[in-house]
Amino acid sequence: MTPFIKKLTPVVERDPRYAYEAYEFVFQALDHTLKTLGRELPDGKTDPDDPDAHVSGRQLVEGICAYARQEFGLMACVVFRMWGVRRTNDFGEIVFNLIDAKLMNGTPDETRDDFHELFDLDEALMQGFRIVLEED
Repeated sequence: MTPFIKKLTPVVERDPRYAYEAYEFVFQALDHTLKTLGRELPDGKTDPDDPDAHVSGRQLVEGICAYARQEFGLMACVVFRMWGVRRTNDFGEIVFNLIDAKLMNGTPDETRDDFHELFDLDEALMQGFRIVLEED
């Protein structure tokens, strides 16, 4: 086991509604989101109060959906269901579990409500996909 996994395991044990992979995916999607916005993941030298070190709940969930479409394609909905994720609220729970465990930074004005019913998750995951059947 890597040190990162050791730190993440107690978080999953405290809230087993979500699979370990969902927590790990949020970190990967955060990196993807920051890069899309032209930013880098904060490091030990980054000022935690720097606005460039944070994304909004909406930005993160939109980034999560974009990254999931890229990684899982049409199976993204199925993967999220397997991980216990059904709504944007679930990502708020995951993020705040990580913040509570001091594995992710938040700001005092950020709340779980920032993730509350932002949009239909399944619809967002299917965005841009089209199945076309050719007629004979």
